Amino acid sequence: MNGIELARFAASVAEDKKGEDIVIYDLRGESDVADFFVIATALSKLQARAIVGEIDKELKQRGLKKLGQEGDAASQWMLLDYGDVVVHVFSPTLRDYYNLEALWGDAPRVDWDSDATELRSTGSLGGV
Repeated sequence: MNGIELARFAASVAEDKKGEDIVIYDLRGESDVADFFVIATALSKLQARAIVGEIDKELKQRGLKKLGQEGDAASQWMLLDYGDVVVHVFSPTLRDYYNLEALWGDAPRVDWDSDATELRSTGSLGGV
């Protein structure tokens, strides 16, 4: 699975777990940290754990393991690092505070809704 597919897949899983305001930024050529940021809002600690847990579970089932994880639901911010893709799950308050959209807002946004849903329903993820 390449970076764009992974980012779309993670966004789709977050949406399934009722994450809100989900965006993907294409940071290729903009950042040395990652090629894509997926940002989602969780309205509760339980929801944040569910989003992160499901993304990790689904990707692990497809042979992809995270390189790292930061934060926890109690901190109101969680991060999953898959190398080319970093997933951020914020509470509404911390999302406003850190305002990654202001930092990366000039980067192109990736349209992900239809492609990711199709990838998940067919199980086709770039040969993985």
